[in-house]
Amino acid sequence: MKTVNLQLITIGLENGQQGVFIGVPLLTEENSDLDSQVEEIWFSSVQEIPDDLSVKKLMHLIASQLCRCRASLQ
Repeated sequence: MKTVNLQLITIGLENGQQGVFIGVPLLTEENSDLDSQVEEIWFSSVQEIPDDLSVKKLMHLIASQLCRCRASLQ
């Protein structure tokens, strides 16, 4: 069985609200000591997705969002 690495990121606001975000891992054992401080945080627009979305399709959505972010940095 092929596996996919996912990481949950929880952000807590001063007003007590929290959000959980799913994405590809930012830190791994190999790169945890290398320039790993947060420099920017970007939020995409809210997207409605089917509640029965497969992990494969979710990863495709995440990858397409990463491509747009990388393109806007250039």
